[in-house]
Amino acid sequence: MFVGLDINRWDLECYSNNTDHRTDLNGVDRLIVRRGQPFALRLYLRSGNYQPGVRTVHCTAETGPRPSEQYGTRASFDLSANIDTSRWSAAVTSSSGDMVALSVCSAPDAPIGRYTLTLGHSARIEFILLFNPWCPGDAVYMDNEQSLEEYVLCQDGIIFHGSYKYPMPMAWNFGQFESGILDICLKILDMNPKCLKNPGKDCSGRRNPIYVSRVLSAMVNCNDDKGVLLGKWSDGYEGGVSPMFWRGSVEILQKWDTQACQPVKYGQCWVFAAVACSVSRALGIPCRVVTNFLSAHDTNSNLTIERYINENGDPVQSKDMIWNFHCWVESWMSRPDMKPDFNGWQAIDPTPQEKSDGVYCCGPVSLRAIKEGKLLLKYDAPFVFAEVNADVNTIMTKKDGTTTSVTETTMVGQKISTKRVGSDTREDITHLYKYPEGSDKEREAFTRAHKKVNEQQNQGLQLKIKVGSDVKKGCDFDVFAVITNNTNSEKVCRLVLRSCVVSYNGFLGGSCGFKDLLNMQLSPGAEKRVPLRLNYSKYGDLLTEDNLIHVTALLSEYSSEPLLAMRNIVLENPEIQIRILGEPKANRKLAAEISLQNPLPEPLDNCCFSIEGANLTGGHIISERLVDSTVGPGKDAKVKIYFTPTQSGVRKLVVNFDSNKLCHVQGYRNVIVGK
Repeated sequence: MFVGLDINRWDLECYSNNTDHRTDLNGVDRLIVRRGQPFALRLYLRSGNYQPGVRTVHCTAETGPRPSEQYGTRASFDLSANIDTSRWSAAVTSSSGDMVALSVCSAPDAPIGRYTLTLGHSARIEFILLFNPWCPGDAVYMDNEQSLEEYVLCQDGIIFHGSYKYPMPMAWNFGQFESGILDICLKILDMNPKCLKNPGKDCSGRRNPIYVSRVLSAMVNCNDDKGVLLGKWSDGYEGGVSPMFWRGSVEILQKWDTQACQPVKYGQCWVFAAVACSVSRALGIPCRVVTNFLSAHDTNSNLTIERYINENGDPVQSKDMIWNFHCWVESWMSRPDMKPDFNGWQAIDPTPQEKSDGVYCCGPVSLRAIKEGKLLLKYDAPFVFAEVNADVNTIMTKKDGTTTSVTETTMVGQKISTKRVGSDTREDITHLYKYPEGSDKEREAFTRAHKKVNEQQNQGLQLKIKVGSDVKKGCDFDVFAVITNNTNSEKVCRLVLRSCVVSYNGFLGGSCGFKDLLNMQLSPGAEKRVPLRLNYSKYGDLLTEDNLIHVTALLSEYSSEPLLAMRNIVLENPEIQIRILGEPKANRKLAAEISLQNPLPEPLDNCCFSIEGANLTGGHIISERLVDSTVGPGKDAKVKIYFTPTQSGVRKLVVNFDSNKLCHVQGYRNVIVGK
């Protein structure tokens, strides 16, 4: 007959366990482990020594408010001779006097979350269990150490914005291991409506990364629940801060936590995606932020973007939009609800655009399903397919009420981008969503997308918009409509060339340039470049924070359909110079000397620099205003900001500059911190 161990006290060995489980950056003051991987405990008996075959201990692991073996949120098991990593198990590894060393392992499909492990009648041990992408039995298993270092452990990264012609890097502090962030991420799961309605069933669902990712997609926005961020795309940002202000997820998550789960104001797509990435990595799901340039927002699910213009080429706002860029996340997991071909990266979009099953969420949907056009597979495949591959149908409405089709050069889904593993450079992952241009598979899958291009090439007239170099905010510059006559006859055309400011999600603002050329003659085989001058005096006060100008060229010729070319131009901000003073060491105070030259033909007032960085600024934003806050044209704004790194390794110092005329200028520098 077995006799239960009389346990007096225990040692959770948090330092060694957390280090072995790669959770030590969360701290080593409590036990945080990953599922499917053993962890060690030391038990100290009140009396007597451990005797194999005579003394034993019964173990119970429980999570959630109402643990249940039916829901898989409660597991009971006894000591066994050896650890079984396929299920909950425990085994004695050694004993000496009143000390018994125990190895405990959770099931690789156990629900993640807060656990209580009861040993016998007296020992109650609390710990946190996370997904384990290093465990082959876990649904998020990823067999590449470099990728795991990037997509789970890396606390900072690069998000691409700008345009597909000029993708621009923006540094971001994901900060998933900063103090308190893991608890906030678990709180997000607890505040989701499914958990509030049926906590037992919801906690059971946390064994499945598909379920957890779908919950996160809904909870990062606040449209249906007590979610983290409120989105706003127009009419100012009173009562909150501009989405361009954020340089990291930490302050956003902290604000949501401290203000009683009221939404943080405000977010846009890259902010939603970055916060979702931080939470996913914190929970152990490999995750990355991706950017899709010329991203379609299909509101009526017909896989076609309908756009309208008048005879002058002025766009008429419609529900269907083409965003200059749009960000979402990809998470790595298996899809047991599909064939094995659909395992791997799954697209998840937390930006609230359209409802899915009655809730503002999107995904996860397999990238392979998008590439193959398998639009009946879960979740939300038609919407994501349209984002990267919708057809564009442009219609001109004439004064007499008649309409005509317009041949347009726009093709959605360009240069789908993410940060390359182990580098700050851009990786083009368009091939994961589409077959290579010109291949048989591509022609079969995307006949619709190529139809308009073929029509244009067959017309004999071609129209493009080109931009010179050095397109910087504050400068005057030219854009060009380039018209080519590939026919053997002279053409007489009308060219309307216009520009206006635009936000990144396609909403058009004030006009800043216009030219209308009637009876323009084109000789056979000729090419003509028609300039449109864009002056800072006209566009400067109209620009949104996105620094985008939308240029439209409409070419009309009597014997054929009109040609339309559109292009968004990104105006470059000045570069922030960052110089680290002193040798970076953990727990040693450092200074960063930061400067920026005013590129505008007018002075800047209220100049302020801000910095943040994982394990660099203590989870906070550090700001410094200029003593003399007015900076004249061509003059330098310069400050010195002090900070103290807390961890060694390569860290990213993210810098932001703000003023009355030049807002949210971004910069970063990698800092190698020694031990």
